[in-house]
Amino acid sequence: MDKNVSKILEFFRQINEIPRCSKNEEKIILWLKQWAEEKQLAVKTDAAGNMAITVAPSAGYEQAPGIIVQGHVDMVCEKSPDSDHDFSKDPIQLVYDGDWLRADGTTLGADNGIAIAMAMALAVDESVTHPRLELLFTVDEETGLNGAKLLEPGFVEGQVLLNVDSEAEGVFTVGCAGGRNTLVSRRLAFADLAEDSPCFSLKMIGLHGGHSGIDIHKQRANANKILARTLDQVAKSCRIRLVSVKGGSAHNAIPRDAAAVFACDPSEAATVTKIVREFETTVQAEYAAIEPSLVIALAPAGSGQKENTALCLQETRAVINLILSLPHGVMGMSPDFEGLVETSNNLATVEIIDGSLQILSSQRSSVMSRMDEVTTIINATAALAGADTKSDSEFSPWTPDMQSALLKRCREVYQEVAGREPAVQSLHAGLECAIIGDKYDGMDMISFGPTMEDPHSPNERLFIPSIGRVWDFMVALLKSYEKLKEVPKMDTINIKF
Repeated sequence: MDKNVSKILEFFRQINEIPRCSKNEEKIILWLKQWAEEKQLAVKTDAAGNMAITVAPSAGYEQAPGIIVQGHVDMVCEKSPDSDHDFSKDPIQLVYDGDWLRADGTTLGADNGIAIAMAMALAVDESVTHPRLELLFTVDEETGLNGAKLLEPGFVEGQVLLNVDSEAEGVFTVGCAGGRNTLVSRRLAFADLAEDSPCFSLKMIGLHGGHSGIDIHKQRANANKILARTLDQVAKSCRIRLVSVKGGSAHNAIPRDAAAVFACDPSEAATVTKIVREFETTVQAEYAAIEPSLVIALAPAGSGQKENTALCLQETRAVINLILSLPHGVMGMSPDFEGLVETSNNLATVEIIDGSLQILSSQRSSVMSRMDEVTTIINATAALAGADTKSDSEFSPWTPDMQSALLKRCREVYQEVAGREPAVQSLHAGLECAIIGDKYDGMDMISFGPTMEDPHSPNERLFIPSIGRVWDFMVALLKSYEKLKEVPKMDTINIKF
């Protein structure tokens, strides 16, 4: 393995020793602060926990523009159902699988730990020549770009930003979708449950899940939707009463798992089992090519899952109808970038909490009016069901600047290093560039990164050879800012005829 790649992966291993789920980044920030101080690098944090580490320019680069290398320290913490991993204390276990790096039953955290590792490697490699660097490490990105939203003017000074949070080597991202979360809430009425009512546990398992921006166009199954469809099939023939519902884990992850507990009349227990088995066959046929591991598991509820109360028949139907009615998936394609999703909604989490149904969805669009349209649809659907809505975590799109001087430089450098033209794209996922660009007027920005697949799911993996290619590009890009020797002015004379 290339020595530079080995160095980066060693930093990444150390990063993954430290718990860093969103909103729990104190330990990783402290570790990075101690590392910077050991290397005698200037380091500061702000009230939100964001960090900036300054690296002095190399000789000959003193007059070059300052460069910000940016990534976020937090990660989406997802694990497979059979994993006993505790994200609050357990290190991420790395698994080398040929040219790929993955984790053992959890998210890998390459989104965006690999950016932090590459920035650290740049800071300590004396063979890399560069302008003044600011390593900007933000917090709480995955729950709504919240760290970037709390950046204050003057926290960083550079006017060129390299965001290392894109997921396809050889592709430069110059724009991204805006986003918004909407919470749907509806109070529920519970009633006593007969002691002889059999209770069933219904689970959706084995789905791919994935990033709700990057993977939304792949037609992967949404566990919350499949759960609602299954309950609907049963409720058409049997008098079921919901005891509990819980599905999904994060606003930006396509739900992989969902579960419900429900009661039925004793005379209908056999019918319930038959309907679920038949519907499982139907859904498996629908998703045979996309979700080959999809399972709809039905079993008698354990004693710990049984309750003395449940929703009445009408309330059960209202919950099922609301989940069925809310949108999920692609809602429009971009007319400007071929193959790019313009607008989507992720029906992210569903849960009955303290007598209330709580449904969180995540809207994305590169056109604000279209995002407003999706939110209006959600609000109207909720109103018909007697539910309330509240939207937050909004951020605007990052509009592409195809005349960017940084984009021109990156294209030229990449062509020299890789021997081929890079692709240029806008992204359906949200990037912190959208927030930082609004806060720092005139910031020239681009996003890139090594290749990874299935972020925000336990299937997340990182393509190791792409790390070296991104490193070589970054080193060449920084070197390209070397101060050019001044060309002496030519003596001139005016001759008038």
